[in-house]
Amino acid sequence: MNIKNKIRITVNGKQMQVISKYSVKSLVTKLKLPLNKIAIELNKKIIDKKKISKIQLKKGDKVEIVHFIGGG
Repeated sequence: MNIKNKIRITVNGKQMQVISKYSVKSLVTKLKLPLNKIAIELNKKIIDKKKISKIQLKKGDKVEIVHFIGGG
């Protein structure tokens, strides 16, 4: 893959490279997170999980993902 097709984003405080036009849904899938147990923040705004397929990541975006885990 050509390096020109990659962008750098930050996910939970860690730098990450993804291809340009990468969707938030693709990121969640890559990280193997259960969609029904997470909250996603993009550039300090919580996003609607129903729209994550349409939201494309851009260079410099900051993504925070909180994973809820139950226990007893």
